[in-house]
Amino acid sequence: MSTAQTKIGAAMQGRGVNSSVIGGAMLPHAPQFFTLPDTEDRDTVERVRTVAAEIGVRLKALAPDLWIIFSNDHAEQFFHQAAPPFAIHVGEVAEGTFAGRKFRWQIPSAIGFELVRQMYRQGFDPAFTSVAKVDYAIGIPLTHLGVDDPVLPIYLNAYLPPQPTMERCYAFGQAVARIVTALGLRTAVVASGGMSHFPGTERYSQPELDWDKALLERLAAGNLKSLIGCDEAALDAAGNVELRCWAAAAGALGERRPDIVSMEPSWHHNYASLGFFGQPAEDREPHYPSIKPDLVELTTALHGLAHDEQRRSEYLAEPAAYAGHFRLTPPQTAALLALDTPALVAMGVHPLVAFLANMQVERERRS
Repeated sequence: MSTAQTKIGAAMQGRGVNSSVIGGAMLPHAPQFFTLPDTEDRDTVERVRTVAAEIGVRLKALAPDLWIIFSNDHAEQFFHQAAPPFAIHVGEVAEGTFAGRKFRWQIPSAIGFELVRQMYRQGFDPAFTSVAKVDYAIGIPLTHLGVDDPVLPIYLNAYLPPQPTMERCYAFGQAVARIVTALGLRTAVVASGGMSHFPGTERYSQPELDWDKALLERLAAGNLKSLIGCDEAALDAAGNVELRCWAAAAGALGERRPDIVSMEPSWHHNYASLGFFGQPAEDREPHYPSIKPDLVELTTALHGLAHDEQRRSEYLAEPAAYAGHFRLTPPQTAALLALDTPALVAMGVHPLVAFLANMQVERERRS
């Protein structure tokens, strides 16, 4: 097994491996940002650019080793010939043009190939391409961010049914995070697209602002996983098929609050921008923990009091003798004799077991 595979295996099993995804962004990519038709409000565009530029400055200050952008394809390259749910660029360079602008970014192709290999080993089967172009969905966010470093594009199928589910996109992003973490790459992830818009349909002038605000409120609170609650029908009805890219980035970022949240509605598109520069929230101790190996004996003693009438009778008759049946430390013995629930819970005993033991013993004492 390769060193990379060993590290990835450790990351998957949660052996204290912190994510190396150090930050990210979720940004709109409306073509009007570059074409600037008369129908577009210049002040709105400028505010969107300003927010993205600030996000870019702060992300670049983190000095990432790797930039990844999750982007949809606008029925240009992945459409009638092949429409993979996920495709990773492994070429040397990605180029494109739009609205008189030329795009060109170097691609960290060795990392791209390794990402494909490791994805296969984790149960994902992404396509890979050496020649895919960069359209405005990639060019606009990266230009607004001011990214000149090499970038690894990952394309998602957002527009051509059947598309990948939000659950699958989120899980894909989680796998990306595991891999770059195992490879030791400090990574910034960018999601391109969203929020509500209906290009090419009769609803183009009717974006779903209320829907977007409700979702954005959850994301602003750090509940990025709420994205997977949006099914295909809801995304289509709200004009938010591109949020699949956000779901992939959310999976890579983990549950963390965005440091910048901005919403700029327009007549045809709700421009939402989010920037993430802090670390994911630390895992808190659950209210109901697993049974710790050093507490098995104490847990067994308490479980007997909670569920076995004969053992409760033994305890009530001679508490010390009952405690003597178990291999307990002096503090554990003292807590058991007093049925001191706060002390037991503080030791790491499952609260429900301590609660039920206390309740049943007190019930019999009263009777």
